[in-house]
Amino acid sequence: MQIETFELERQQSLYENRVSYNLTESGVHPFTLKELLGRDEIESLLDIRLGYGQTNGSIDLRRNIAALYSDRTEENVLVTSGSSEANFVAMHTLLEPGDEILYMVPNYLQIWGLAKSMGVRVQTFSLKEELNWQPDIAEIQEKVSEKTKMIVICNPNNPTGSVLNKESITRIINLADNVNAYLYADEVYRGAELDGKETVSMLDLYDKTVVSGGLSKAYALPGLRIGWLTGPSDIIASCWSHRDYTSISSGLLSQYIAEYALHPEKRDSILERNRSILRENLEFLINWNEQQDHLFAFQSPKAGGMVYMKYQMDISSNELTDRLRKEKSVFLVPGEHFGMDHYLRLGIGANQEYLKEGLQRFSKFLKEINGEGGKKI
Repeated sequence: MQIETFELERQQSLYENRVSYNLTESGVHPFTLKELLGRDEIESLLDIRLGYGQTNGSIDLRRNIAALYSDRTEENVLVTSGSSEANFVAMHTLLEPGDEILYMVPNYLQIWGLAKSMGVRVQTFSLKEELNWQPDIAEIQEKVSEKTKMIVICNPNNPTGSVLNKESITRIINLADNVNAYLYADEVYRGAELDGKETVSMLDLYDKTVVSGGLSKAYALPGLRIGWLTGPSDIIASCWSHRDYTSISSGLLSQYIAEYALHPEKRDSILERNRSILRENLEFLINWNEQQDHLFAFQSPKAGGMVYMKYQMDISSNELTDRLRKEKSVFLVPGEHFGMDHYLRLGIGANQEYLKEGLQRFSKFLKEINGEGGKKI
């Protein structure tokens, strides 16, 4: 089996620790254990024996995850080593060579690459900037058919930060239901809504839905490598069988900390801390762009730790980000990694002083390549 190189992840792995300012991160400034846990919780970690633990996730952790959705129990949850493993396991459980899926773009392209490597036909439908990053439903209607095994969405979306409106959700669900297709929803940014109004999970709206989630983005706990799948209990049981062939189980310490983080009161405080960081940094970025004479155009994200910015300079996004990294040691994600040139994804979840210093270097770079004032869109 051949698989395409996942360019976004490969570039981040190659360069994120070699630059002075890594602005590629799409999550929020991570917690330390001291910031997250109290003295008693830290002491409790010292008494945990480092065995394997339950391979589908501890019962208490799965119950805490199930409580994030309506009328679910621990039998509807499989804990995985990050949401990337959740996606991997789900695709290998639900899809077969020759199947056809309909895939939202722009998007985090892991499932795109996985499906193609499995011999699955991938068709796309686009979020439209002119529709405030909502889909053109007519395009989905044109492409969905009896061959469609699954419709794949990312909501809230990476990289645009958009959230599907009620009309889009209803019509996508109706189209999936008409052809008896699965709806697969990457909801790893659920909880990172800047206005504090949590996105309704697709799991609560359509019976044939499978959702991936995790603690890396909205919760600012990527180092725990805790993700999950939720869905109908029979599908989750099948996914568990496939996971027996991957990482077997998540780390026991990570599961303990994740269970604590997902207690309702602690969860609320984590999400509010993270939303506060995102709101403050977005305001700073808007002011920074004004100082660049509005060189970039973007719609403020509804959720998530990134802004998707459009520009009209005569340089590709790959070349721009490559030069910026080499000349100023600042790392951004090119829009070409999402199938859209002349866009950049910039993370707004960092410590604000770090973000400010990185953007100062970016400003110097822009002046050098454009001349004073830059070029307006």
